[in-house]
Amino acid sequence: MLLSKKATCNSSHGQDSSYFLGWQEYEKNPYHDVHNPTGIIQMGLAENQLSFDIIESWISTNVDATGFHKNGKSMFRELALFQDYHGLPAFKNVLAEFMAEIRGNKVRFEANNIVLTAGSTSANETLMFCLAEPGQAFLVPTPYYPGFDRDLKWRTGVEIVPIHCSSSNGFRLTESALEDSYQQAQKLNLRVKGVLITNPSNPLGTTMTKKELNYLINFSIAKKIHIVSDEIFSGTVFDSPQYISITELVAERKLSETTDIGNRIHIVYSLSKDLGLPGFRVGLIYSNNEKLLSAATKMSSFGLVSSQTQFFLSKILADKRFTRNYIKTNKKRIKERKEMLVGGLLNVGIKCLESNAGLFCWADMRHLLRDNSFEGEMELWKKIVYKVGLNISPGSSCHCVEPGWFRICFANVSKEALNVSMKRIKAFVEPMGRGINGFNRREVVCKWRVRTICKWAFQLSLCEREADR
Repeated sequence: MLLSKKATCNSSHGQDSSYFLGWQEYEKNPYHDVHNPTGIIQMGLAENQLSFDIIESWISTNVDATGFHKNGKSMFRELALFQDYHGLPAFKNVLAEFMAEIRGNKVRFEANNIVLTAGSTSANETLMFCLAEPGQAFLVPTPYYPGFDRDLKWRTGVEIVPIHCSSSNGFRLTESALEDSYQQAQKLNLRVKGVLITNPSNPLGTTMTKKELNYLINFSIAKKIHIVSDEIFSGTVFDSPQYISITELVAERKLSETTDIGNRIHIVYSLSKDLGLPGFRVGLIYSNNEKLLSAATKMSSFGLVSSQTQFFLSKILADKRFTRNYIKTNKKRIKERKEMLVGGLLNVGIKCLESNAGLFCWADMRHLLRDNSFEGEMELWKKIVYKVGLNISPGSSCHCVEPGWFRICFANVSKEALNVSMKRIKAFVEPMGRGINGFNRREVVCKWRVRTICKWAFQLSLCEREADR
């Protein structure tokens, strides 16, 4: 063979997952409102395209940043020369401030504890290289982002052992699920090196509760393992409960004074989701572990963020008036678009898991399956892709243990395309005449409206209480 085993082995990459296959079908026949109105609408891509106008408005009034000027002088030559892999100090400083701002300034981040990477994919893989040997394992709650099968495993040789969560409690993490996963790894003779979470969750669109995070912290202290917290959707939290980063709880419990857990918690972040800039390839690792930071910094030379990108984004993030307005407006737009999707699905009797973050919804289509099996799920998924013309991600691609759940993205499509997608779903579902748990479509919608009004009234009462304090 002329190529290595790694180059010729496709199975471990995950490219044959339905998650990626759906993308391939979309690329063959992409929807366009004029040129291809019957094409496939891409709803399997978690991109944030809702607030480009805010960034474009800033660019139009800050020509120095886009022209690579500083105080009227050209920065081209300085930026064109090689920068070392530690990154531009000005950029890392404003990144640390932006991360704190997103978290309500409840925690502080040190710029020197940041390692820049070419997106969160690179950050997660680098952490696996630093924390585990080939054949060792990380525990990951299900359902999880399908790309982790590639990002965490493919080149590193690290194994993923799922922490199975179920719809019975809204897919929440439990102590028993953590312990069961750990014991399963033991049976497989896999040494567990850590737990990786996404908070907010991809694909659920939910934030982890303080109770869940405390389970995880206590578990990791007891087992002497690492925690990797992927927080790339932290700036998308648009509804209560408020977002809690694991770093906030560690500080609140003053655990760094009594344990070494602070050195075993590592944050992954990027600007791909919160600022909607996946093409800029800006990710980072945040850690208090000096040895890890040293190793990760050396590894980052294989995927640096360009000096031009760092300079440009440092100017944007340094404008605090801009960042405050962007965060507030972006969250509002995400919430509005999410409600459009949830309302449209409910009109045809499809419920979604209640969520407060992310760029997607976790839709329950179990009642549309021919039978309660993953074969039935794949059959339904193929009909939705090829007949309905929507690319959505089946739960099995996210390792969900229950067939019939689907991730549907809403922030990468226009309102017009979203309306078209809802019309297509309606035309597909209504002839089937299947309700949820014995309720017809009208009853489901009525129940949802009552619940929404009650939730609104509850939140209003909370606001009034806060005003009284």
